[in-house]
Amino acid sequence: MITRDGTLDDVEQMSAFLQELTALGKRTSPDDPDHVRNYYILGENRIRLTVAEEDDTILGFQALSLATPGNQWGVEPGWGVIGTHIAPAAARRGVGRTLFPITRQAAREAGLAFIDASIGATNAEGQAYYEAMGFRTYREPDGLVCKRYDL
Repeated sequence: MITRDGTLDDVEQMSAFLQELTALGKRTSPDDPDHVRNYYILGENRIRLTVAEEDDTILGFQALSLATPGNQWGVEPGWGVIGTHIAPAAARRGVGRTLFPITRQAAREAGLAFIDASIGATNAEGQAYYEAMGFRTYREPDGLVCKRYDL
């Protein structure tokens, strides 16, 4: 497994496995190629996008962006917002554990004090992953468990 910056060439693979996650009930956010391109790759608040791949197949990606006023998650402006997405076929292979140190370093370099992970309340796997990375629950708005990592 290697890690690298995400690029426009990754849009189709990223969207395809996000759609798999949606079909499995593990995702409710947009998963189409336009969303992947505009939010994860070209997003104006993006700090870092890292993909993990093996044999030219993307196993997962982790995105870090800057929370701005009025963001959809209700995260304090100036915090980081993280999203971790692992292809179903790559689950339980350590992809998330490989990606997080890279994202954490990017957050430090960006001068962030906190990173938010807003996870669906029914996504026990996602909640367990972020707990294992050192995130702790700090609020629970309707349908979400929001975890914070202190840098």
